[in-house]
Amino acid sequence: ISTYPDKTIIDEVQRVPSLLSYLQTHSEDVGGDGMYILTGSQNLQLMEAVDQSLAGRVGLLHLLPFSRQEMKDGGIFPESTDAKLLNGCYPRLYDKGISPIDYYPNYIKTYVERDVRNIKDITDLGKFTRFLKLCAARTGQLLNKSSLANDCGISVPTVDSWLSILESSHIIFLLKPDHKNYSKRLVKTPKLYFYDTGLAASLLEIKTETQMNTHYLRGNLFENMVVADFIKNDFNKGIIEPSVSFWRDSAGNEVDLIYRDSDKEDAFEIKSAETFNESFLDGLKYWSKYSGAKPSQLHVVYGGTTPMARSEASVEVFR
Repeated sequence: ISTYPDKTIIDEVQRVPSLLSYLQTHSEDVGGDGMYILTGSQNLQLMEAVDQSLAGRVGLLHLLPFSRQEMKDGGIFPESTDAKLLNGCYPRLYDKGISPIDYYPNYIKTYVERDVRNIKDITDLGKFTRFLKLCAARTGQLLNKSSLANDCGISVPTVDSWLSILESSHIIFLLKPDHKNYSKRLVKTPKLYFYDTGLAASLLEIKTETQMNTHYLRGNLFENMVVADFIKNDFNKGIIEPSVSFWRDSAGNEVDLIYRDSDKEDAFEIKSAETFNESFLDGLKYWSKYSGAKPSQLHVVYGGTTPMARSEASVEVFR
């Protein structure tokens, strides 16, 4: 260890967890900060190793698939909404010019057969793959563990365990409901999303833009893409716990995303339609009555090409 220079990068460090105790001792002897960049693709194993030897001595950065801004800056952001949803944002797909119908099935196979097997002793990998596909079919929906268990033929505790694996390996995330009641009975169940819509689309066996355009989950995937981008942007800033949620009451009134930045709270309605409709504002108006939010805090993100300045809310495009 002492022969390596400062700013050494050690990749896939979770494969040699015993190395971390040496890094701890050496860095303390030298007294330097930021001496090592430790990376790993198997997050659960990596964090277990780090927590055992380097707790309190590391700064964490989660590197998710590309954000919209990163892709725009790199000139690789697809033009059409259907292409955005189908291609997803994994870097290698763009770096090597790989078709999503070739890339994602191999990614899924490698993830299940290598990473999942290493994370936990799952004997029935076929059933786990089916579980992944069932999760994709519930993208943007309230999480129903009993339904997942019944459809996959597993127990609810197994659903909890497998969801934990998918979360820790940054395949899915659960968007929590907003805790502010505003004197209304709120839904307390989280919503399920994927970090990458290309991966979800592959699990749904969507192979072309034409198929995506007419798929019954297109709206859910568009919502997924926008919500995930907020989380990516915060992770890219080093914020490891993004302040995002959704709001929904028992009568079905809903705001797709609430984002908090310091003391500022903004609400977003997300629609994949290419034409703006006045009804897109309904949930935002309802929420603003109870939250006291100003029009400047209300936003519609839709699949069209023209942003609009309206008195009730801003209308934005995801381009």
